[in-house]
Order: sequence, then structure tokens, then C-alpha cells
Amino acid sequence: MDEALDWLVRLQCADAEDTLAFEAWLNAAPENAEAYVKAEALWNGAPLHQVAVQMHQQRRRSWRGRLCSHWKPLATAALLLIGLCTFGNLPLRLQADHLTVVGERQRLQLEDGAKVLLNTDSAVASGYRDGRQIARLLRGEAYFQVAEGAQLPLEVQAGPLSAQARDTDFAVRYLGDEAQVRVQRGDVELQGARDQRIRLSAGESISVGPHGFGQRQRPDMRTDLAWVDGRLVFENCPLSQVLAELRRYYPGWIINRNTQLGNVTVTGNYRLDQPLETLRALAHITSARLHEYPALVILN
Repeated sequence: MDEALDWLVRLQCADAEDTLAFEAWLNAAPENAEAYVKAEALWNGAPLHQVAVQMHQQRRRSWRGRLCSHWKPLATAALLLIGLCTFGNLPLRLQADHLTVVGERQRLQLEDGAKVLLNTDSAVASGYRDGRQIARLLRGEAYFQVAEGAQLPLEVQAGPLSAQARDTDFAVRYLGDEAQVRVQRGDVELQGARDQRIRLSAGESISVGPHGFGQRQRPDMRTDLAWVDGRLVFENCPLSQVLAELRRYYPGWIINRNTQLGNVTVTGNYRLDQPLETLRALAHITSARLHEYPALVILN
């Protein structure tokens, strides 16, 4: 339970290394998953909330009082968790004009008329600089529509990427330190690291990292941009990749405890606002067991 409680706090601001370590901890012993579920149930329960409030009051009185030893670790974690949730994302919140939570999409319209569809767990800021409309994708994914006849091009910035577009529909994904551009209609002028410049046309995609551009590709836009229409489409895709994409939309943890399942190829068309239903369907077609807990799903 002590370890489960530590993970409950640590996962609030988890990075890729934390995620791998958490999965390894879950797989280490069956009782680990059970302990995590119990810890989360305690966190969501009214008694913990009451103790957290009581500890906050105690702290304001220089911690002169003492609490029941059974609840003290949980209440301490509650206070830490409240602090992490409030301040851990503060720099991003201060910069962003619009944010979405996991599983949410949001439609925006910029001052120059350009339309933006902000995907799950994403943040964007917009404004003018030297007479140019600039949208900065701080994290996540967005789909931009620049109408014909716009007086000025829209400039989109995402990490190492700067893109300028007129009369164009295109998507930008920025996760980690790499940005990816997919052009559905029109042309986009791109600038990457070391002042590299290329022109991307409809049907093309490219990745941009700290060291410059990757290889120009022509992916299936019907699949890659299905999220714009509220769908997730996979064609002969390894289940490991499918689960990685679903994790972006599911407000919890998806754990695969069977490594062989990761290599099973999947084809399907699913609603992105129903990730749990998608997981149930995937478990059915792959003959996997699905164990559902609060904010935790395990495939076995």
C-alpha cells in the first residue's frame, strides 16, 4: 500500500520513464495492481478528503495536532497531490489561451478567421506579432483551417517547427521534442532547425525534430486524421501502437501485461470519445482478458 500510494502521487506528473517504471511495478506482482486500486479508492473517498482538510488546518497551526496513524500517509499524499495538480502544470497554464483535458476536443476561431480544432490533452496560445497572426501549439495536437482570401498567412509554431499557410487545411502534432505536420489541403511552408525550409503539399507529412526534418511521407490521411471527425481508424496496426494512441484519450492507465498481444495486428474504426468501449472491442477480437478498475484497465 505504501508503494501504491507513492505511485498515486508520482503519476500525477509522470513522464515516459515514470510510465515504464509504473508498468514494471504493476507486472511485478498481482497484489500490486490490487493495492493501487485500493489506494485510488481511498483517494476518491470522503474520509480521505476530510482528513486532508483536517491536516491542512493542522498545518496552519504549526502541525501541533496529531492524526490517526492509519490515515496520516494518505492525507499527506492528498496534500501533495493537491499541490501537484494545482501547480505542476502552472507554466503551461500561464502560457496557454486554450487547453483541453484528456478525452476532450475544443473548436476555436482565431481573430483572423482561421479555425482550430484542439485535440485531447492539448494547449495553444495565439496572438499577433509584427502584423502576423501566430498560433503556438504548446503541447498536443491541433487541426488548422485557413480560408481562401485571408489577408495574412497563419503562422503556427510548435517546438522546433514554424509553419506558414494560406488557404490550407493541415494538422500539427507536438509531443515530446518532435513536431509532425500533415497537410490535407493546400500547401504549407515549413521552417525547422538551422533555418531549414521546405514546402509541404496536400497528402504529405513530415516530422521535425531538434536536428531537422525527417523523410517526407505520403500517409493515409483518412486514417491519420480520423480524429478530426471523432474517430480512431486502424488498419493492420500492431496492438501496441493502438494502445499507445488510446492512452491519449483514456483518463487513466491502460496496461498490457501480455507482450505477445502487442504484436497482434488490428483493423477497426472506433469512436474516440468511447475509449473504454474500444478497449472492450479490442479485447474481444484478440481473445484477451480485460480487467477494469477505477481509472485503470489491464489486458491479460
